[in-house]
Amino acid sequence: MKKVLLVSAGTLALSLFTASLAYADGSDAEVTGDEFAPDQVDPDPAKLSQAQAAARIKAAGIDVSSSGNCSTRSKSNCTSLDQINEATVNGIITLHSASGCAITITGGTEVGHASGTYSHYNGYKVDVSPTSCVTNYIHKNFTYQGLRSDGAPLYKSAAGNLYANEGSHWDITYF
Repeated sequence: MKKVLLVSAGTLALSLFTASLAYADGSDAEVTGDEFAPDQVDPDPAKLSQAQAAARIKAAGIDVSSSGNCSTRSKSNCTSLDQINEATVNGIITLHSASGCAITITGGTEVGHASGTYSHYNGYKVDVSPTSCVTNYIHKNFTYQGLRSDGAPLYKSAAGNLYANEGSHWDITYF
């Protein structure tokens, strides 16, 4: 009986902790999916400044939105692109071009996301709005991998990039 209570109390504490985390799009915490990373990942990816990334993304016709109407990396209610990997920017531009879908980035490199090697903060991830166009494109063109440890359905592109449907957004990892 005591063991069950301890496990339940620990689970409740973990649930309360993760429920308190929120991102620029107002969603809850996520896992990073590091266990799905390919064997070969550039150990020192090229980084872009906020201005460089924003200019490239805007020129490609991709929108960026944040609940705080800001891009400050140190604020979790902002959507920052500062120190994002160049490969991540190239990846989201490719998704936009290939799919023909309107893309809105709702999460970038700002604090508040789950930690890990292939995390938002380290420049590997973006969150995008889950429009029917984006969702249908991912379902039709990428391979279903099963559920991620947090229960998010996970899809993998031929290039090895990962697309997790977290409900309120697609959590995308570009390697």
